[in-house]
Amino acid sequence: MRPLLIIVFFFLAGSANSQELFSMTEPASNKPARSISFRLDNSIMNEAGTSKINYHLIPEIMFGISKKLMVSGDAFFSNRTDKLRAEGGSVYAKYRFLSNDVVQKHFRMAVFGRLSYNNSDIHQEEINMYGHNTGVEAGVVATQLLRKVALSSCISYLNAEDNGNNNKFAYGSENSRAVNYTFSMGKLMLPKEYTDYKQTNLNLMVEFLSQVNTGSGKYYMDIAPSVQLIFNSQSRIDIGYRKELSTTLIRTAPNGFFIRLEHNLFNAF
Repeated sequence: MRPLLIIVFFFLAGSANSQELFSMTEPASNKPARSISFRLDNSIMNEAGTSKINYHLIPEIMFGISKKLMVSGDAFFSNRTDKLRAEGGSVYAKYRFLSNDVVQKHFRMAVFGRLSYNNSDIHQEEINMYGHNTGVEAGVVATQLLRKVALSSCISYLNAEDNGNNNKFAYGSENSRAVNYTFSMGKLMLPKEYTDYKQTNLNLMVEFLSQVNTGSGKYYMDIAPSVQLIFNSQSRIDIGYRKELSTTLIRTAPNGFFIRLEHNLFNAF
C-alpha cells in the first residue's frame, strides 16, 4: 500500500497546466474542432504460460466535429494466428456535455460509446472492445484539470457478442457483460514555464484499470505507468508498461509494453 500512496502523492503534489492526453484512457475533453488526428497503438504483451509475444496493432483516425463532439474509427490487427492479420475494427463517438472552465483549471464530463466487430477467436474471460471482442461499450468520463495535474475517472458498461467467423463467446451469455472502472493521473513535468508552443512537453502519468464481470463477479485490476512526449504541440509519443495487480478472470496476456504514436492536423476542414 505504501508504494501506491507515494505514487498518488507524487502526482498530486506541486502545481500544475497539464495535458489531458492519457495513454490508456480517453479524457472528457475532445479533439479540437475541425481537426483530424492519426494514431497508431502498439501493444507488446507477454502471453501467459508461454514465451510468445502477443502483438496488437491498432491504427485510428479521429475527427473533431465540434468542441463538444468527436468521432473516430480504427482497425484491429494481431498475430494471434502467428502472422499479423486484420481482425476487425470499431467506431467511437464522444460528446462533452459539461464544461466548467476557469483560468488554469477546469472540470469536464462526457458520454461516449463504441461499436466493435472482431473475427478472432475468443480466448479470455476479460471483455475488451478495443481489439478482442465484438459488441458495444457505453460510459461516462469526468476530468479535472488543476494547473499542471490532470485527474480523470471513467465508468463504462460492456456487452459482448459472438465474434465473427463462428467464434462463439465460450463463457456463457450470462457472463458476456461487464463494467469497467478507470482512474488516471497525469502531471506536466517540462517545460517549467511556457515561452513557445514549439517547446517539447514531458508528461508522466499512472493509470488504474479494472473490470468486474456482472455475471460471474470475477474481476481484474491493472496499473499502467507511462511517459509521454509532445512535440510542437502537434505530435506525441507515449511509452508505458501495463501490469496486472490482481485478477480472478482468465486473461491471455495482461502484462507488457504499449507504445502510442499520434499526429494532429488542426483546422483541417
